[in-house]
Amino acid sequence: MVTDGPKGTPQVRPAGAELFQRIQGWSRALGFSQIGVAPIDLKEAEPGLLAWLAAGFHGDMDYMAAHGLKRARPAELVPGTVSVLSVRMEYLPADTPDAWQRIEWHRLQQSGEGYISLYARGRDYHKVLRTRLQHLADRIQAEIGPFGYRCFTDSAPLLEVELATRAGLGWRGKHTLTLQRDGGSMAFLGEILLDFALPPSTPAPSHCGTCQACLEVCPTRAIVAPYRVDARRCISYLTIEHDDDIPESLRPLMGNRIYGCDDCQLACPWNKFAHRTELPDFDPRPQRVGVSLLTYWGWDEPRFLSTFEGSPIRRIGYTRWRRNLAVAAGNALRVAPNPDLVQALLAARDSATDLVRRHIDWAVAQGDAP
Repeated sequence: MVTDGPKGTPQVRPAGAELFQRIQGWSRALGFSQIGVAPIDLKEAEPGLLAWLAAGFHGDMDYMAAHGLKRARPAELVPGTVSVLSVRMEYLPADTPDAWQRIEWHRLQQSGEGYISLYARGRDYHKVLRTRLQHLADRIQAEIGPFGYRCFTDSAPLLEVELATRAGLGWRGKHTLTLQRDGGSMAFLGEILLDFALPPSTPAPSHCGTCQACLEVCPTRAIVAPYRVDARRCISYLTIEHDDDIPESLRPLMGNRIYGCDDCQLACPWNKFAHRTELPDFDPRPQRVGVSLLTYWGWDEPRFLSTFEGSPIRRIGYTRWRRNLAVAAGNALRVAPNPDLVQALLAARDSATDLVRRHIDWAVAQGDAP
């Protein structure tokens, strides 16, 4: 394809394979660990998507049902889409020790501390990836001239893992996350939908084999079958997406997890090969690790908002944050008495929202449970 270059000089676009090689170099310079090209025909994934929705496994995420099969049809999401650039960005901090999985398991045993998922301890990944995807699109335009595109990261009705698999970034693990043999699953995904063709990458074969570690370790048994997660039981969904009461039957299983859950990734054998990121954006920020539930509970809403500015945690809002803390507090009280924690819970009861008050009452009652 020929476009006008600077001052009207004809500019010839590089051939597809040559252009993709250049894009790979630019993407690495922007902090992406891997990039591939996925075709837009995802018809083979549509029956599984429909079955998942029909089972109600999306829970309160009504937008998933509303978009329906559009998630498997990128050209309906962005008309004119011909191919998809799928990218991967690692998020384990550069100084993460080799024994990081064992360390995280230990943190999950500290009932008096609030556990925040690893991916949420740094800057909001939506902002990091979106900015860098835009820089990549700008670099491509500088090379070949204007073209149509849209950048996404966990922000559009797209089957991101399916696209990543077809783009050769890894395979879909039994926990439904993208896995690599030499990189595990500790990474974010993003996409650029393009209105021109690039040669598709070779899909990655699966290497889960007979392993069932992620299914067996899930605290709430949310992975109901290989490659199928019931969001209504998933701790990540319950602490982040769900805005109502957390089912009482699931609360004792949540332990000290107050934002997200890492268990299926901690148990995955491939994550012993997890790569570290070179970006400081995902280094843990203050007040994300090793903070007591009592300290967190003492924060008012302005403190919550200011501390988590630029963090994905801020998006759940203060009410859900307090609800999650109350559940973790109840689980801590069942492990060991803590009069200060009980007093703090009761002191906040009268001014709490109805949602939080119900969870406070449950939490306090756990201290008296047999």
